Amino acid sequence: MRKTFIATAVATAFLLPTLVLAADAPATAAPAAPAAAPAAAPANPFTGNVMIASEYLYRGIAQTRGKPAIQGGFDYAHPSGFYVGTWGSSISWIGDTYPAGTSASLELDIYGGYKGAITDDFGYDVGVLTYNYPGKYLSGATKPDTTEIYAALSWKWLSAKYSHSTTNLFGTPKSSGSGYVDVTGTFDLGDGWGVVAHGGHQSVKGTSAGDYSDWKLGATKDVGIGTVGLSFLGTNAKDSCSGAGQYYCFGGYSAGKSRGLLTFGKTL
Repeated sequence: MRKTFIATAVATAFLLPTLVLAADAPATAAPAAPAAAPAAAPANPFTGNVMIASEYLYRGIAQTRGKPAIQGGFDYAHPSGFYVGTWGSSISWIGDTYPAGTSASLELDIYGGYKGAITDDFGYDVGVLTYNYPGKYLSGATKPDTTEIYAALSWKWLSAKYSHSTTNLFGTPKSSGSGYVDVTGTFDLGDGWGVVAHGGHQSVKGTSAGDYSDWKLGATKDVGIGTVGLSFLGTNAKDSCSGAGQYYCFGGYSAGKSRGLLTFGKTL
């Protein structure tokens, strides 16, 4: 379940390098006109990223039962605004929640869309994202593979996004049409420092037990060889592992509880 980790938490942590090419001015005996400024070459349309996280949290919900996760992806961005990409992470939640005999240790996301500008300060982003969980499933088991379409608006450091599932949501029966709305602010403090604040709400069609809100506050620091992030996340998810309300109890682990998250990431 990507993020907008990343897909909202990873993407905002890295900057693409810009390469500048300089040309020598031709020699001449006549007075020369001022040389034109060298043109900047376009950024490489292919980028990659890798991250190590103390835990994989998606929309505030734990995906690795409190254990570290390795994550990474590749993207291609066309100058016209179209883009495609893929991203993956280690997971454990499927084995924790599905009957014995089911196993899946990888989430693989594939996405594509279009980003454009309305003005210098306003932008938009629309696309489709598929979450895929290759593994071993018992006959008749509901696979958690999910497809969402999304639309986002951004203004300077602030963005708002809505994601709408066109399939069952992560294996919940009859949950097509579920939605997630979030607002995220990212601030550049200078000297390699940044801060991020996020709030979101997940609604699961067909069962109010799956509805919850989540929040995140964090900071990042570019240390040269990569970016270190520290954040605190929480939800009001019904994750109690005793008594009623066990929707987000994954194999005896309260997946929606508040916790800290430490990450180290690098753009390739």
